[in-house]
Amino acid sequence: MYSREIDGRTLTLVPSGWTYKSTFVLYDRETETLWYPYRRGLMGIQGQYFKRWLPKLPSEDTIWRKWKADHPETKVVE
Repeated sequence: MYSREIDGRTLTLVPSGWTYKSTFVLYDRETETLWYPYRRGLMGIQGQYFKRWLPKLPSEDTIWRKWKADHPETKVVE
């Protein structure tokens, strides 16, 4: 999970259709900067935010059963 905030704006990140080293490259709709995931976050690899970072945010991978047990107040919107 990555921050979408940079220079006071919120970016909309979507798949670019490109891959690099078998990893999907994202782009933002606002500036069309291409973003590649690294260990510390997403780095702009082409465009307005070239060599700028969107930092990685704390997150966890889990399964629904464990999530629901740990967060019983969670509601599902259908």
